[in-house]
Amino acid sequence: MECRAGCAACCIVISISSPIPGMPHGKPAGVLCSQLTENGKCRLFGQPERPVVCSALHASEEMCGATDEEAYKILAELEELTQPAE
Repeated sequence: MECRAGCAACCIVISISSPIPGMPHGKPAGVLCSQLTENGKCRLFGQPERPVVCSALHASEEMCGATDEEAYKILAELEELTQPAE
């Protein structure tokens, strides 16, 4: 499966704990990545500065669903399930 153009759910919904250029402390869940362009593309795609977690993500029906809205919902649920209990 290829990423849907303009979706960017994985660049918004999930948290990223590793440093990202422009976000030295990582990215909180629900916050747009500083490397996301206006048209929903990653400025670091294919670059060595791209966080390993981002490079390891691959579009799949299980993660992305059939629509952008499904991707946001699925990733929000996964984000919640992977957060430490308070």
